[in-house]
Amino acid sequence: MAAAFSSDGEAALRRELSAAVAAAPRGDLDGFYEMGRAAAFVRDGGFRKVALQFPDELLADAVEVAAQMEAATGAEMYVLGDTTYGSCCVDEVAAEHVGAEAVLHYGPACLSPCRKLPVLHIFGQQPLDVGRCTEAFRELYPERQSRVVVLSDVVYAHAMGELEQQLCPEYPNIIFSRLVCGDPPGPAVPGEERKFGRQFLVEAAGGLQDYAMFYVGAEGLVLTSFMLTWNRCPFSSFNPVTGCGRRETLNVNRALMRRLYLVERARDAGVVGILVGTLGVAGYLTVLQHLRELLCRAGKRSYTLAVGKPNPAKLANFLEVDIFVLVACAQNSLLDSSDFYRPVVTPYELELACNPAREWTGNYLTDFRDLLPGACAHVELPPAVPAVEAVPDVSLITGKMRATHPCDPPTSQLPSSTALACRDQTRALAQISPAASFLESRSWRGLEQQLGQTLVSKAVQGRRGIAIAYEDEGCEQ
Repeated sequence: MAAAFSSDGEAALRRELSAAVAAAPRGDLDGFYEMGRAAAFVRDGGFRKVALQFPDELLADAVEVAAQMEAATGAEMYVLGDTTYGSCCVDEVAAEHVGAEAVLHYGPACLSPCRKLPVLHIFGQQPLDVGRCTEAFRELYPERQSRVVVLSDVVYAHAMGELEQQLCPEYPNIIFSRLVCGDPPGPAVPGEERKFGRQFLVEAAGGLQDYAMFYVGAEGLVLTSFMLTWNRCPFSSFNPVTGCGRRETLNVNRALMRRLYLVERARDAGVVGILVGTLGVAGYLTVLQHLRELLCRAGKRSYTLAVGKPNPAKLANFLEVDIFVLVACAQNSLLDSSDFYRPVVTPYELELACNPAREWTGNYLTDFRDLLPGACAHVELPPAVPAVEAVPDVSLITGKMRATHPCDPPTSQLPSSTALACRDQTRALAQISPAASFLESRSWRGLEQQLGQTLVSKAVQGRRGIAIAYEDEGCEQ
């Protein structure tokens, strides 16, 4: 899962992109990128500056697509080549840098609602063998009365209508989900499910747990999020690339046990780093404030960090942080932190750790908007109790005592993470931060000027090339 945020640097430096090779398998660009629908969106909205956001695998076609769009609409097109966070999210910050009035988002998308700019999603119509998919479905569900919900990756959504025509006459209890870009209008009706930009209505008396899930798409973060969220439903899938269907064997219980272990680590943590993993999803500022209040009430210090796409090397710079919480879209929240120096949890897992009023019900939430006030899964914090009345608890990891009930927030004028100390012999007071004290204890503190201590020497010819392959290292390799 960490591949969604980090990649091999050497591979990126040595990679060569060819527009002809990248476009050849897809054929006509007009059909793949839906030029007509995109041009109509720009013209109908009267937009004069439009940002085109491409994932890395589609950047080879960006110049040609932008040129055709400018010719068809007369508007200025700006290509967003490198997204700040996950490519599935709309990068509104980069679009605002050029004063864009709208965004055309190409490729796979998490369908999270945006805050400001109007967005048109163009997923790219990847080919799907509907006949082979139908055969795989029949093999997996031979009983014609089976209750099945059909989900798909967004790049195969264009073929779901044809698949529905093939299966509905044979399977009367089959349900096809619909894609919803942004928040659906109106409240949800009883039995209606709205998650991950998908919407479907369950009519069975037993609810969704009486249904199986059939996913059309390759194995990845999307399927993992679906399986953890609807963990009471058996899953099967059809991979359009390999043409094979299978019953998913991911042990959801083991995955949930791993996540619940991280909840216990979050209970033990004294310092929490809040990682800003999105600036475009609606409600991210509200959830940041909610997490700060939650940690303050739990007696933990918090630091808000904006590091772009997190990777082990970046987060290892913050040794004073015991655990990180990632505020990202539902698709990128489940970051595999096994390679990281400190664990990374989701906002829902932090709530389980710090909010005594929230109990584990077996349902797993990956969308942080479900935790906000007014949402379906919001749980109010219980009344604060004085620290002397807090009920202690025993950590299941360290065996030490800890306080679990929220305490009154500090009333001092100084922040809770600071203290006063004498700075010099004049008895002047200085404000000391525990984080600053920790940094002072490090053996390496950065560059120092050392004026007058360094001998002056003439400039010499340095090494040429890049760090992984200098020119004078070619013979040795």
